[in-house]
Amino acid sequence: MLEAMGRTPFAPAKLLARPFTTAEAREVGLERWHLRGQRWQKLGPRTYAPAELDSSPALRLNAASLRLPAVAAFSGRTAAWLHGMDVEPCDPIEATVPSGTGVWSRSGLAIRRAALSDGDVVMARHWRATSVNRTLADLSSRVDLTEAVVLIDMALHGRLADLTGLGVYATSRSGRGVRNFRLAVRHAEPRAESPMESRLRMLLVLSGLPRPQAQVSLNDRHGRFLGRPDLYYPEQRLAIEYDGGTHRDRLAEDNRRQNCLLSDGIRLLRFTAGDILRTPDAVVAQVANMLRVGRRI
Repeated sequence: MLEAMGRTPFAPAKLLARPFTTAEAREVGLERWHLRGQRWQKLGPRTYAPAELDSSPALRLNAASLRLPAVAAFSGRTAAWLHGMDVEPCDPIEATVPSGTGVWSRSGLAIRRAALSDGDVVMARHWRATSVNRTLADLSSRVDLTEAVVLIDMALHGRLADLTGLGVYATSRSGRGVRNFRLAVRHAEPRAESPMESRLRMLLVLSGLPRPQAQVSLNDRHGRFLGRPDLYYPEQRLAIEYDGGTHRDRLAEDNRRQNCLLSDGIRLLRFTAGDILRTPDAVVAQVANMLRVGRRI
């Protein structure tokens, strides 16, 4: 029973541990004006939570689920995050409802209407979400080929999907965006270890250069380990590395590895995110030149 104390009413325990809707608040005697104080945080239209709860993606998804029909499933980048991929899940929160469902929109949510087979919906972190394969297919239909490969590489490297299963699923799909999805699966690389590494590989391939090997362990003639470059052209003995922030943090180790490669006759190119994103033509030209030189050696 609600016990009012001036304008600060007693809040039942069930509203202090999770998000809730204004309808639930009214059931226990809380009106909208009660929810405007510092004790509460607004998470979306008609959804609130106690202020002391961390406004995490999980909290926001919990709140969003209160406003979705039971047949809905989180999808897109939201589903990708629920499956464990390193993407932004709440900008916006995405959900799909089956075709024919009487739901057109929800303020603050990106709602898509599409057929959802039983195999396309799974439970992820206790919420309904599109399966990894369906999620990757949906995302691939909305981004360019390189970014589709980035997402698929991420899922493969995290062992959230397997290349054979993705290929079978891509073949079974039809409709908008399926061509990009199928092509992205063919370009995917399970051994890729970072989005920028995937972007670098795709930059080279889409510019007409041969597809390099990824994350190959190299040894000298005595079998001693030399290094494992991000990309490698074995015929030309050309190693290529993406230098991110973590590389700068372990500069001494990288220098030793680079010296080992060079001393064994393996040539090395290193590129940063700025090189790949701002001067891609220069990156391609340098790699192409090194490949030509390598053929003459």
